[in-house]
Amino acid sequence: MRSEREDVIFQALLLIYIPVACFFTAVSCQSDSSSSVVVAGYNLSAPAGSRMVLQCVSGRMVWTRDGVRDRQRVVHWDMYRAYPDYAMERVVDMFSAGDQRIYNSYNLGRVGLSPKAFKDGNFSLVIKDVTMNDRGLYSCNLHHLYCHLYETLRIQLNVTKSRRKEQRYWDGQKAVYVVLLGSTVVLPCINRRAVWTDWSEEEEDQQVVHWDRQSPGVRHDRADRLVDLYASGEQRSYGPLFLQRKMNISNQAFAEGDFSLTIWDLQPSDQGRYSCHLHHHYCGLHERREFQVTVEPPLIQTTELAKALPSEDKEFYPQASMRSSRSQSSSDEFEMDVTEVNACSREERRFDYKNNLLKEKVHVNTQPKVIDLDKEMQKFSK
Repeated sequence: MRSEREDVIFQALLLIYIPVACFFTAVSCQSDSSSSVVVAGYNLSAPAGSRMVLQCVSGRMVWTRDGVRDRQRVVHWDMYRAYPDYAMERVVDMFSAGDQRIYNSYNLGRVGLSPKAFKDGNFSLVIKDVTMNDRGLYSCNLHHLYCHLYETLRIQLNVTKSRRKEQRYWDGQKAVYVVLLGSTVVLPCINRRAVWTDWSEEEEDQQVVHWDRQSPGVRHDRADRLVDLYASGEQRSYGPLFLQRKMNISNQAFAEGDFSLTIWDLQPSDQGRYSCHLHHHYCGLHERREFQVTVEPPLIQTTELAKALPSEDKEFYPQASMRSSRSQSSSDEFEMDVTEVNACSREERRFDYKNNLLKEKVHVNTQPKVIDLDKEMQKFSK
């Protein structure tokens, strides 16, 4: 009597648990759609006039829509047998728009899923005419390959020959079903999240990335929108035209998963907190990355004054050697020590000094003579 009463209580709790769980799942999805989770924060600084790239990369937002949509969502039931060989075997699987596959011919017509599983979110496994061979640990596995979602539910199935021993309970880790031999059992696996049951015809509008900027002292809810980009290729820029031209993201963002924002000609007015928001409404992805940008004074480029050449009375003798600018593999390569170059320079200066003296002598000797006309007339009269 006591076991029957516990069974009734358990079934009532199970009926309450399923809709409550679905309710909280729906509420969590709605809350995610109105807000995003901060997954990273950065402090960046750069001089005025420079270019800055605020990196925002996510592989989960890559636009890889598969033409064969029924291969993206799949459910499969597996069973682990503790006796006799401790083996794992696939029982059944089904894609979102395909037929279910039964892996053991013994289960044909006896084990299966609802054909409407991906429409109503009920992936429960039905087993008719239960035998002792059906005992084991079952797992319901839901995979959404496009959204990178993987969920698993485990149920232990035991078989008894006594109707009095039928029961269902929670052992602290999993649900345990003890069912009567020859009866029909339904192993529940219910997930009514929209991601499992719907496929949006306008999925390109489900993916969007947008950048916001909060000026110093401005709250998050009053941030200025900079740019929106949808997976369809539509892009919207906000603010003055000069601001739109200096801040932008790549048109290939959804193909490469790189939603980084590039800012040209960084100015003090560009300081503030920037945020990159990634939303995939269909997959339930809502992430935010924040960047605190500080603009420093511009870099001042100074030019060094030309160094004066060493004076003649201070000879410079570096130890390094001077090589020709030819390739090292060239057979005409040669080396000349700097001391030899300095010696040649001194000889050239001496040679130039002698030439200057000769020029002065020639100039003196070739000066025209001044003639005294009276003296020349006296010589002529004599």
